[in-house]
Amino acid sequence: MNKTTTMKISSREIGMQDALAVTEKLAVDSGLTKKQIMHLRLLAEELFGMLRSIAGDVEADYWLEYRDKSFELHMKSEIKLTEEMRRQLISASSSGENAAARGFMGKLRVMIAENLFYSIPGSSLLSLGMMSMASPSAQAAGGSAYMWSMEKYKESVEKEKDENAEASEAWDELEKSIVANIADEVSVRILGHNVDMTVSKAF
Repeated sequence: MNKTTTMKISSREIGMQDALAVTEKLAVDSGLTKKQIMHLRLLAEELFGMLRSIAGDVEADYWLEYRDKSFELHMKSEIKLTEEMRRQLISASSSGENAAARGFMGKLRVMIAENLFYSIPGSSLLSLGMMSMASPSAQAAGGSAYMWSMEKYKESVEKEKDENAEASEAWDELEKSIVANIADEVSVRILGHNVDMTVSKAF
């Protein structure tokens, strides 16, 4: 895989326009159609939206890995979540007052917040519909690394959707989600305060 330079972006949107420009140029140089270019840009925008939703000033590294017309969008950040930040995320999600906390990406954001705060998957993860959060037995340096996969989540939800109202709602959210419809895979790795998100798409 080839790799672009690593770019610094922040939750205050610093560097995001430059990063989008690099993403779009790579798509053009790779010979993608206008629609495909738009799709790759949309995935980057959705990824950046996850960072923008975090209170405070959080920085992240962003880069792309690519081969032919296959792309991986990477965002890696260290997030030290406070009780106040967690409380805002969870309350916004449960009250439904904050539209950004609803839907597939909203649930994913809250799942990440819960795991950053507790370090281990809590029971509330099930109520958020993130049924495929997994903890490998292998211990990484600094503790366990927790992995989440959109494809595994989709499989889990699809199996339950006809018998479980919550899973049925989660399936509806997946069908309405830009990311779930365009991306081939979204994976999240959490180790301590570090969050790695990767969005994969092959055209």
